[in-house]
Amino acid sequence: MLETTFTELRSHAKRYFDLVEAGETVRVLRNGRAVAEIQPIAEPAAEIPSWKRRRADPLLIPGIEAGRLILQDRGP
Repeated sequence: MLETTFTELRSHAKRYFDLVEAGETVRVLRNGRAVAEIQPIAEPAAEIPSWKRRRADPLLIPGIEAGRLILQDRGP
């Protein structure tokens, strides 16, 4: 992990964000104390919509799956 001061980050922001884009984490210090960490965003989670990440349970209507009920209603 890289460390830099807030002033250095402001002066050379492009260089630090290029490093973050390449996978590095940068810790920002202000008056000698860590105040923030800049880290890359995990890409795979951003590509999959939230509704696809959850398991879909079948809708049950008093013991019968909704899909089966619809097929029975349609007939042969």
